[in-house]
Amino acid sequence: MKGKRRRPRTVLLVALALVAGLGAAVPAHADDPAYPFRDPSLSVDARVSDLLSRLTLDEKISLLHQYEPAIPRLGIQSFRTGTEALHGVAWLGKATVFPQAVGLASTWDPSLIEQVGSAVGDEARGFQQTRPAGWGLNLWAPVVNLLRDPRWGRNEEGYSEDPYLTGSISTAYGTGLTGGDPDHLKTAPTIKHFLANNNEVNRDTTSSELRPRVLKEYDEQAFKPAIEADAATGVMSSYNLVNGRPNTVNPALDDTVRTWTSQRLLNVTDAFAPGNLVGSQKYYGTQAEADAAALKAGIDSFTDNDTDSAPTTTAIKSALSSGLLKESDVDKAAGDVLDIRVRLGEFDPGGGKYGSIDASVIDSPAHRALARKSATEAAVLLKNQSGALPLKKSAKDVAVVGPLADTLYTDWYSGSLPYAVTPAQGISAKLGTSVASSEGVDRIALKDAATGKYVTAGTGDAGAALKESADTGTTTQFDVFDWGSGIVTLRSAANGKYVGYNWSNFVNDQAQPNGWFVQQQFKLEEQTDGTYLLRYAGYETAESWWSNPVYLGPTGTDGTLGLVSKDQAAHYTKDVVRSGVDEAVAAVKGKDTAVVVIGSDPSINGREAHDRTDMALAPAQESLVRAVRKANPSTVVIVENSYPTTLGSLQKEVPALLWTTHAGQETGNALADLLYGDANPSGRLTQTWYQSESDLPSILDYDIIKSDRTYQYFKGQALYPFGYGLSYTSFRYGELKRTGDGYEIPVTNTGSRTGAEVVQLYTHQRTSRDKQPLKQLKSFQRVSLKPGETRTVRLKVRQSDLAHWDVTRSKWTVESGTYDVLVGSSSTDVRARTTWQVKGETIPPRDLSKVTRAENFDDYSAVDLVDESKASGTAVSAAADGAWLKFADSRLDGTSAFSARVAGAAGTIEVRRGSPTGTLLGTAHTDGTSSPYTYATANAALARAKGLGDVYLVLSKGVRLSTFNVE
Repeated sequence: MKGKRRRPRTVLLVALALVAGLGAAVPAHADDPAYPFRDPSLSVDARVSDLLSRLTLDEKISLLHQYEPAIPRLGIQSFRTGTEALHGVAWLGKATVFPQAVGLASTWDPSLIEQVGSAVGDEARGFQQTRPAGWGLNLWAPVVNLLRDPRWGRNEEGYSEDPYLTGSISTAYGTGLTGGDPDHLKTAPTIKHFLANNNEVNRDTTSSELRPRVLKEYDEQAFKPAIEADAATGVMSSYNLVNGRPNTVNPALDDTVRTWTSQRLLNVTDAFAPGNLVGSQKYYGTQAEADAAALKAGIDSFTDNDTDSAPTTTAIKSALSSGLLKESDVDKAAGDVLDIRVRLGEFDPGGGKYGSIDASVIDSPAHRALARKSATEAAVLLKNQSGALPLKKSAKDVAVVGPLADTLYTDWYSGSLPYAVTPAQGISAKLGTSVASSEGVDRIALKDAATGKYVTAGTGDAGAALKESADTGTTTQFDVFDWGSGIVTLRSAANGKYVGYNWSNFVNDQAQPNGWFVQQQFKLEEQTDGTYLLRYAGYETAESWWSNPVYLGPTGTDGTLGLVSKDQAAHYTKDVVRSGVDEAVAAVKGKDTAVVVIGSDPSINGREAHDRTDMALAPAQESLVRAVRKANPSTVVIVENSYPTTLGSLQKEVPALLWTTHAGQETGNALADLLYGDANPSGRLTQTWYQSESDLPSILDYDIIKSDRTYQYFKGQALYPFGYGLSYTSFRYGELKRTGDGYEIPVTNTGSRTGAEVVQLYTHQRTSRDKQPLKQLKSFQRVSLKPGETRTVRLKVRQSDLAHWDVTRSKWTVESGTYDVLVGSSSTDVRARTTWQVKGETIPPRDLSKVTRAENFDDYSAVDLVDESKASGTAVSAAADGAWLKFADSRLDGTSAFSARVAGAAGTIEVRRGSPTGTLLGTAHTDGTSSPYTYATANAALARAKGLGDVYLVLSKGVRLSTFNVE
């Protein structure tokens, strides 16, 4: 588990000395290739050192902002960190759009994901040739935050709740993005968001509390593999705090992350996060203090104030002049930036190894085929009762209905679709004939109960401001899409555009709900008299700065609608012009098959800055499925969304369920291939699908061990377990055998179709000093087999892979004992098992005579993990009187004194044995300190105790404990 050794600082000094000599013979023209930094035959370190030595201090400081200016005297062009490339190049124009990240991971196919990453890297290079606005080869992808809680608004951006799977997929994607040669980068991927960023609610002020085992075994393990494999060139720090300290100044950026590789890394902040240190987080008094602390913690590039670098460079210069920073601190960060630019080939003739890739690769035929393949492999067959799927192509009389039947949605980090194949279009193309289709949504008109006038929209692409008028035609009609939680969108029948707020008026001018603030959201609130109030429900209404009214009513003399208070809101009758359910039922009646496509809008059902409060389908969608199923028993359901769904009773009612993410431009073709058997479903779930939200603790609870979270610790009955997915064929597993570097098992396709099985290996430690996972993924292999074919699958797992973090000694430990080895097609579908007798070590009893960090407890109650100081360290703070920490298996050999390093409020620390209310050995008193970062020593005499047992420290509210020992 030991990380790679960092390049010593002496390498930089030696290289500087080298190029100092070289520089004497350099010609006068700075862009002459004879300059060492432009010489590809030299090492990267030598080139960086040469260029760094030629820069003035101001020029070096200018490299520390996201927007790095050109340096004309050296022939250096401008550079920008941060091009989004989560599942394709985003925000630069039309580009290949692959399935959302959680869908890519659902393929469990690292070789495919590497191809996708390579394609995305090529397209980033293609855009590079024209240097559009937002250009850059430093890509902000992939997202490796663990999907610990499926309610996280950004669930679509991550890969899995499991760190091993996340590491495998992110390494594959990153390898594709980099090109696989660390010294010659195709692109420079930055993995995000470091660290423990899995909630959007108050994300810049909430603290993710990570006890050492959760930190080491879980959260860090998602980031380490790609960095260790040189498949990523840095990390982005996240907005949240960890253990009370903002991640923008998390010392692990240097002290931990950089130990995972011998390459230099370029670490960046998230957008506007440096300003949060002084603003919402109030962690520092000035920006100079904040930026200095971030730089010293391991940040190299500041993403702040958009394109305006002046506040950052001014703060850095102020920090230098006041002694908060040294020029060597700037040199280190600037060197990290230049290292990436050198490896990208920026200073090589012709742009280096990848400089010839041009825009012809963007949305190329090969990339279109790859998009279709990845969308196909990403889908997961959840249910297939009595062989309902695959469908017969001969049964061509098909209806495709539902709100997502004939549309594709993109998410915030998606590229622009170069074309879109919807489910209805894909099925129609597959059958070679048109199919009946209906969105199954109501078309309504809203009439002011007081005036009799209707809400009216405009015609033409630009639409018009909504107003009340005497019109009665299609301009008064709106299609109502129900997205759950009471949220609806209104699409005007007059022009097919959605109604949204533009900060002044409500206008029907948007092709889809979109934008940072999704302003196309409304609620129809039924009143006791049967009328409805129309409430604006855009995201900004939940922002702290929003104080405007949220109800709609006429505000102009011409009846134009605006925001008014509730008592002034118009009361509308809702006239149903067309029933969506009735239309869908009519479309499916008598058909050979009904395909219902339901799911989410990724701009509405959770996204950045907005967590979900539930995981259920929209009620209107459930009702639609039931009505269609009743009208046509041959109904199959496609759920198209970005997260696990509780599904209600539909899981039992419908014969076939297929889940996919929003899978990009080829969604329809992929789904048609799967529905009609031209492709065999092979996707597997990367998260536990829970029965209900009641299975989950607070989204702010990050202790997966204590809260029994994720498949590793969850003891309940899942709706669908981690690793689950069905196939149109069947597989038989043979005998599991130990090999030199793992295990092998023969797997046979016993069905009549070619199919891919994902063979998964889990381990379970039977006995341990510490609470262990119920099972833990250690290896997997995707294998494609023809009917009757058998292949021996080899699954690598080493003894060191069984290690867990020993809090008594702060080290990785493999304990001696019996380990169960479980192999199967999901975390619960185990087909073969054996045991592994491991000769490791026995964790010795705690020696509390040595200084013990309070955070290294075994169990706890009513405590918070907090920052020991602003620079480093974690302490424990009592959130209530009677808070306690357990230190198990502690040996006491006649100890008579207790000493603790404490801060915070005045109070006591009781030392007890056996339980929080057990034998009192002594009580230490503290008078409190002037600051939570000012520590004092609290002492107590102890009643003599001997032998092995559990020691409890019971704290009064507000006491902060850093370390302690007994003597």
